[in-house]
Formats: sequence, structure tokens, C-alpha cells
Amino acid sequence: MKALTDLFRDWMPHQRWFGGKGREWAEVSENGFFLDRGNPVLSVHRVRVTYADGARETYLVPLSWRDHPAEELESAFVGAIANDGKETYAYDAMRDRDATPSWLIHLVNASTVGPMHFHPAGVAYIPEGLPGDIVSGEQSNTSLIYGQEAILKLFRRLEPGLNPDVEVHAALRSTENEHIAPLLGHIEIDEDDDPSTPPATVAMLQTFVPNASDGWRLATASVRDLYAEGDLHADEVGGDFAGESERLGAATASVHADMAAVLPTEPADDEWYGAVAAQMNDRLTAAIEVVPQLAEHAERIRALYSAVAESREPVVRQRVHGDLHLGQVLRTATGWIVLDFEGEPARPLASRRELDSPLRDVAGMLRSFDYAARHMLVEQPDDTQRAYRAQEWAARNRAAYCTGYSTASGLDPCGESPLLRAFEADKCVYECVYEARNRPHWLMIPLNSLSRLTSHE
Repeated sequence: MKALTDLFRDWMPHQRWFGGKGREWAEVSENGFFLDRGNPVLSVHRVRVTYADGARETYLVPLSWRDHPAEELESAFVGAIANDGKETYAYDAMRDRDATPSWLIHLVNASTVGPMHFHPAGVAYIPEGLPGDIVSGEQSNTSLIYGQEAILKLFRRLEPGLNPDVEVHAALRSTENEHIAPLLGHIEIDEDDDPSTPPATVAMLQTFVPNASDGWRLATASVRDLYAEGDLHADEVGGDFAGESERLGAATASVHADMAAVLPTEPADDEWYGAVAAQMNDRLTAAIEVVPQLAEHAERIRALYSAVAESREPVVRQRVHGDLHLGQVLRTATGWIVLDFEGEPARPLASRRELDSPLRDVAGMLRSFDYAARHMLVEQPDDTQRAYRAQEWAARNRAAYCTGYSTASGLDPCGESPLLRAFEADKCVYECVYEARNRPHWLMIPLNSLSRLTSHE
């Protein structure tokens, strides 16, 4: 229906989860089905966008339909379409509370509706009948919280195959690891063009963790406390975060150990080290096109990558988190919970499922400590006192995290590892591209970190 594809063409580029912002559309198509014919009617659409460069992406868009405009849903309005001489009004169904109970009802019943299949995990109660409240601030996905009991994450961009977040949580269920939120179920959708293609993961339902604080907010509150105390060191301030960082390191090690126990592992061979270095070099070359300031660091960064190609430090490759940082962890009354095992959503699904070194996750968290310490320097880049205190906070919490990881695992992740330093540099390069495109005034953070990394300070 052209009227519907026109709505999607106008509406989708303004949504946070849409990854093709700024790209020219060559073509858009959609196919949909009804998930609930109640009031409101709920339909689910796969929207395929073909860009001018030939690339294609498929997005999942649930819509709720009403006969009359709903003033309370004005911010969720998608558009109106003529239907039998009358207007019907389409809304983003994830923001329409009346349309949200259907997902859990179908999960409880293990339904199949059209091409969509609902798979309850069968291990815990699913709160059937509750409406879901949307989680604000998300970028690549959309989540609904159902009371204090469950959270549904809808994967907006679809790819064939089981999403790593579902796969890892399902595998970890048998370990009863205390640092994850148990999986309650997941939803898949068949590929309509090719029945031989594996179904794509649409959504997953997990136990909700109430009264929890995310790691980024806790860490940055600690940094603010330090900045407010002009004559105290990081270990003297009431909001010292090092104890939490150490416990977070232990939690990371625990999750890594259980992932290695229930998912595939294999020792790294000589070819793997060279391949990792080559991939990093390719990313750096592409990044310099976007961030010319990287060129002055390029020679020293490539030296770090060369050390990886020549390294033979023992590595057992395993499944890892893939995008670990302070925003991916929650602090509850009893400890840390690690979230979102889907990896970097922008990367292809197959690459996110590849075996890797756990140091990839360690490097991501170490970079996050740097960001927490230095993000408040953006407005005062010449404040040398604050810069010193930021460095002190970052060093203290990075060391505490490594201590926690080492104590729990028996492995020191932060020794003189060429691989860790290269992973950190690679992450910095990624951050430079992100900041240049989204927050140019934050670009100083990863650039300054690269200066420290490559000078071995």
C-alpha cells in the first residue's frame, strides 16, 4: 500500500532507532499482518528500505490503529490513511499502552500469528495482561517495562538468525549466574521471501530488575563528588567508586567464566592474531576519512596493532559481551547485573557471534571509566586541576576493576598485554568516529585517550 509506505518514508527517519539517518532512500516496501484485532487494532510491519548505494535494511514497526485521533498519543502519531471513505489513525504501538499487552498474552500462549512465533522460556511467571511502559532514551531498540516483573526488548533492525542476546541468556540459564536477568521468552519472525532463511529475532522478554541504578549514573555521580572536593584525593571522597568497580570486575569475570562453560571456546591460532590486527588497521583507515585528526596518531596506533600481529600471548577465544560499558550494567541491592549481550547493533549478526578474547569486554569497560571521568571536562578543557583529578579517578577505578576481575578469575586482564592496549585503541578509534558524527564537542575525550595510550603513560 503506497499510502502506508509513504507514511514510513516520512516518519522513520525521525525515530531514534532508525540507523539510516542522512542516507538517501531509493525504495521502500512493507508487508504486515494483524497481531490483535481488538481495540486498538495492532499490526506488525516489516519495512524494507533500499538506499541509493544499493544497501538494504529491514525494520520492524508495530502500529496501533484507531478510528479517531487520540490526543494523549500525539507524540506517537505516525499518520492517517483513508479506509473505506474514513480516516484511520496510525500510532507507534510501542508508545500506545493499550496495544502493549498483546505481546505477553501471545508469549504465555506460545502463539503463532502469521509469520511470527512466540517462545516462552517456561521457567518463570510471565505477567499476562499488564500494559507496558516504554523506556525512554534507547537508541537502536525499543523496550517496554511490565509492572515490576518483566521487560520486553524489541529489536528494530531485523537480521536472519538468533540474536546473541537471546542465545547467550538462554545458554546462561543453566548456570544460574547471579549477574544476569533471567530470560522469560523470545519472539521470532519467518523470512517471507525465502523459507530456507533462518527466522529473525523480533524481541526478548527478561525478568525486570527494579530499584536498580545503571553504572554510568553511579560512576559519574562519583566523579562529580570528586570535582566538588577541591582538596581531597579520589580515595578520600565519600562517593569513592573503587569498591563498586572492583565488584564489577568480579561480576564480569563470573559472566565470562560461565559463558566459556556453556558456549563454544577454542584456542587462538597464529592466523587469528594477524586477522585481528588487519581488521583494526582497516577500521583506522576508514576512520581517518571521517576524523582527519586521527592521522597524527595513526603511526603509533598501527604500532600497537603490529604488536598484536606478532603477539602470541595465550588467548582462549569464547563468546563475549561485545559492547560492554557502564551503561550496560545495573547495580542492585545485592550486586551487579550485566545487560544486553547483543554486541554492537551496527555490526552484522554473524560477526557479533564470533569467538573473541574476553579482553575485548575488559577494554570496553576501561574506556567507559575514562569517559565517566572526563566527560565533565568537555566544558572546561583548559582546567588542569580537573584534568588531573579526572586522570586520578580513572586510574583508580580502572585498577580496581582489574583487581576484581583478577581476584575472581585468577587472570590479570590488565598486565602488559599488547592485545588489551590494541583493543582500547581500536575502541578509541570507534569513539572518534561516533563523536565526530554525533557530538563533535566530545571528540577531545577519545583523542586525548589515544595520546595517552600511544605514549604508554
